Amino acid sequence: MSTALAVTSSDLVLAGPDRQTPGAHVFAPPREQPLETALAETHALLERHGYLVVVHPSGLPTPFLHRLHTVRALLESHRIALMPVALPPLATAVLVRQLRQLSVCDFSPGVLGAAVRLLTHYLYAGAVLGSVTGLDRVPVGLGAHTRSWLPGSRFAVLAAPVPELVRIGGAGADGEAALTGPQFATRLTVARGPLGGEWATGRLASRWRVAGVDEAPLPGESAAWWGTGKLTEFVAGIPEVSVLRQLVASVRRDLCHWCGLELIGDRCAFCAAPAPPDGGSAGRAAGRGTEGGAGPGPARAAAEPAGGGATAAASPPASASASASASAARQDDGPVVADPRGIRR
Repeated sequence: MSTALAVTSSDLVLAGPDRQTPGAHVFAPPREQPLETALAETHALLERHGYLVVVHPSGLPTPFLHRLHTVRALLESHRIALMPVALPPLATAVLVRQLRQLSVCDFSPGVLGAAVRLLTHYLYAGAVLGSVTGLDRVPVGLGAHTRSWLPGSRFAVLAAPVPELVRIGGAGADGEAALTGPQFATRLTVARGPLGGEWATGRLASRWRVAGVDEAPLPGESAAWWGTGKLTEFVAGIPEVSVLRQLVASVRRDLCHWCGLELIGDRCAFCAAPAPPDGGSAGRAAGRGTEGGAGPGPARAAAEPAGGGATAAASPPASASASASASAARQDDGPVVADPRGIRR
């Protein structure tokens, strides 16, 4: 059985990088779609694909969130995973695009669902803002608040993986502070707003040494998320499906002791049961080093880096095969993840 993906806004469905990348179903808000229609559409998706992973913002309006849980409860389906994401809107759309790319691989539903949390650690999401007075997603100092009132002030803000804020522009632009960028190969997606995208597509892209720049429409929820309509949003992420596949496949897998699906990380995406402790009675998905099929042995990966999303401090292996065979270690504060620097093309 395959796994379908669904989202709660058409803004979260970006153009695919190729013709092989499938789309994603879009659930309409309760005020725009009767419950019967939502049930029929969801039932059809389950009949066609078998499993459904719904990616939605963690700040989804309460009536919409209740609708999703109602649909899952009425269908009595353990085959629907509801995955909240705390990323900015454009970053959520890039994450969904990566999951769409991975959905054509032979990953089991549990692994694809759990990959939602894994891949968030490898997205560098931020924005160029004209004001930070309304920003409550990233810590803002008194000085930045004060400078927001100065004409022409602009700020570069990084929301993930680690919050950062720097002032940009002005006479000393060449010496301005830089945002911390990824240490692995990425491609930049930019959604231009009223501020324009020149800084993101020029200075930022150069500093982060991205492989290229893609343009996307600015999501409708971006202004509310960032606290201002004067913005341009950007995200750097791994673009190659082969690298994404190797990243997910290199993570140790367990079998959920409750529903029996494969999982990566600390809990099952479908039933939310915690992963079995090391050496526990639940069977580990051994012999599945490749996605969804038999392999020479269980893939191992480095433990999640400190800071939630930064890459591991130790020097990574130089090849994909070396990264896939790296020793495993589990941390209690997040999923087990691999370092993509070791599997870079």
